[in-house]
Amino acid sequence: MENTPSRAVPGASLPAAYLTAETSSFTDFLRVQAPHLLPGARGGWRGDEPVQARRSVADLTPAPPHGTTIVAIAFDGGVLIAGDRRATSGNLISQRDMEKVFVADDYSAVGIAGTAGLAIDLVRLFQLELSHYEKIEGVSLSLEGKTNKLAALVKGNLDVAMAGLAVIPLFVGFDPAAEDPSRAGRIVSYDVVGGRYEERAGFHSVGSGSLFARSALKKLHDPGSNQETAIRHAVESLYDAADDDSATGGPDLARKIYPSIVTVTGADGAVHLSDDAVAPVTEAVVADRAGQPRG
Repeated sequence: MENTPSRAVPGASLPAAYLTAETSSFTDFLRVQAPHLLPGARGGWRGDEPVQARRSVADLTPAPPHGTTIVAIAFDGGVLIAGDRRATSGNLISQRDMEKVFVADDYSAVGIAGTAGLAIDLVRLFQLELSHYEKIEGVSLSLEGKTNKLAALVKGNLDVAMAGLAVIPLFVGFDPAAEDPSRAGRIVSYDVVGGRYEERAGFHSVGSGSLFARSALKKLHDPGSNQETAIRHAVESLYDAADDDSATGGPDLARKIYPSIVTVTGADGAVHLSDDAVAPVTEAVVADRAGQPRG
């Protein structure tokens, strides 16, 4: 009898659990199959042990990079989220062009403040969670469901946060099923333990420069403004934050580093604006401030 080569069976190299759809939650699937990959399950420190206490006596290890100021603004027909580009390690600038705002899915976006590496991991897991749900269920998760999923991920990072490596996201989304599309944009903030809070003022900010950015938005924000005006207000508020907070990076025209902005509307969904779109607005703000540097 001739020896015939064995035919590969599709999926035979994967465990059975990978070939069934027992849950539409990727996080729940990961919790069973690979719990060590979840936020807060990395090990290596105790929740009651401050990060500073684990440093060497010489204290030569730089602090983990931290992302700073994020702002969110609702406008007529949508919502946007924007962030400065600076990451800091203690008193040092560790990166000048860090991305802190991300498209989560077709109608939502997330901005991050806090420990940069953990925050980016959390956003990637959140993006994968939304994509996994849509593939399994055939429909997108509701806006309420998205905010709850993100809250659960933040709560999963609690032990690390208590050690000093906190992650604070800011969520914006648009509800295509809303009765009033002009007011369908929503802003949701979180605390370090996973509490979620809908911001009904039409604007919010998180991060080290948030106090100054929010104070600027109190004077600038107009709920009936259009998208172009909201973009201008976002850049203005980040400029004010950078003016008073050393951890927030201001516009860097020499290096062509501008704020990152994602708009979310019913017509276009979530769109990460290009530098070419943000640059003219930023340059106009800087020029106006040069003529009136005190505000």
